[in-house]
Amino acid sequence: MNYIISIDQSTSATKALLFDEQCKLKNRASVAHQQHYPQAGWVEHDAEEIFHNMVQAIRELLESEAANSQVSLDTFLTDNHFSLAITNQRETVVAWDKATGEPIYHALVWQDTRGTHYCQEWRKDAHLQQLVTEHAGLKIDPSFCGSKIRWILDNVKGARQKAEQGKLLVGTIDCWLVWKLTEGRVFATDYTNASRTMFFNIHTLTWDADILKAMDIPAAILPETRACDALYGETTVAGLFEQPIQIAGVLGDSHGALIGQMCFGAGTGKVTYGTGSSVMINIGEKAQKAPEGLVTSIGFTLQGKTYYAYEGNIYSTGATLKWLTDQVKLINSPVETEALANSVDSNGGVYCIPAFAGLGAPWWQDQVKAAIVGMTFNTTKAHIVRAAVESIAYQVTDLVKAMTSTTGISISELSADGGPTNNQFLMQMQADLLGADIVCTDVEDASALGAVVVNGFARKVWLQTDEVIRLKNITKRISPDATHDTTQAYAGWRQAVEHLIKQ
Repeated sequence: MNYIISIDQSTSATKALLFDEQCKLKNRASVAHQQHYPQAGWVEHDAEEIFHNMVQAIRELLESEAANSQVSLDTFLTDNHFSLAITNQRETVVAWDKATGEPIYHALVWQDTRGTHYCQEWRKDAHLQQLVTEHAGLKIDPSFCGSKIRWILDNVKGARQKAEQGKLLVGTIDCWLVWKLTEGRVFATDYTNASRTMFFNIHTLTWDADILKAMDIPAAILPETRACDALYGETTVAGLFEQPIQIAGVLGDSHGALIGQMCFGAGTGKVTYGTGSSVMINIGEKAQKAPEGLVTSIGFTLQGKTYYAYEGNIYSTGATLKWLTDQVKLINSPVETEALANSVDSNGGVYCIPAFAGLGAPWWQDQVKAAIVGMTFNTTKAHIVRAAVESIAYQVTDLVKAMTSTTGISISELSADGGPTNNQFLMQMQADLLGADIVCTDVEDASALGAVVVNGFARKVWLQTDEVIRLKNITKRISPDATHDTTQAYAGWRQAVEHLIKQ
């Protein structure tokens, strides 16, 4: 049988998922990695740990499926055919020594804001702002790669010198994993990950020399860029396979979810609920300037065509529930949030603004700090938890309204994926706020499925998108409840956010 191993390298863990060529999920394994917070606003990962966790997850995945098949791992690997696809957390930057292959510093995670001062200086340059908007489709913001790379070059001992000597390589997580898997033979990233750097020209599909010069980032340290449905070399996965298997298909996680939800046509869209959340709408083969507060990214590339998307990113959604669990110990698990939210009739006037890493789209306020407002002596744990869950739905609504209010795009339904889609309270509130159906499929990990789809196109398993669209299986449709009036609650949210920004 032909299997596709889909690697979903996310902010909190590295997942390995096994699919067949009918896009059916057969098995999965996940290995979490440590989060490092050296100081306020700094978020780091150990890139070596992530690679080793990926290898471990693949081994555990294959051992489990071999056991299910009642054969040894060696027999399972010998009797079947495999290829590998990658989808990943975007904007997280890894810098490593070209000769030794060792990272020169921890990976700087997309949530990391240490590059804020660079962005503040760059925003004073009107011409640079225009270049970033018109060429890269983005805004100057520390969540993207540019300021993180500049910080590494300026602050990590020997980094700038290595870069000038051609001894430094810098890339996003996908690039790092491909380089490690191919033992340094392939140094490449895909167009979707490149489009989230701040210095990739989304029209010419090349690194933008003018932006790189203005940001003082040498192009020589950057990888080759390829289509999502390209081949990225071969790997034995650190010796797990006796014969090398193909790496086929690479794309960022939000873009993977766009494909995984089969949003191939203009006007189709999805929301991915994860550590942060992404709302993305396919706008077709012509890049257009995004509405205020949003950005234009490469949605995906497929069969020689480039599809663009409007996107808005929320920094803290699932991360907010993780904060409730790990930091303040208000709950033991995010699973508890649904029952607690339903245990009270309303939020009691309490709003949680989860600006732990600033506010992303459509606000773009990187200096704002998180707050819980509206508490009284009547406020209970349930009200605070409900406010945290509601903040996810409010932030997604902010983005969808920004996308539809000035563009003429009409959304009657929104495909949703990610763990929080299991929270019925959240999904119902989201449908009520948007006045649109929320559609969930039988694959929770839509990003991983999207990687499987581009893998299949890369290997010519499929030649037309219709061949994979028919594989989509809708398992849940949540429609707005006419008895739920969310107007006042949403107005309260907007007022709370605007008040916090003005402080």
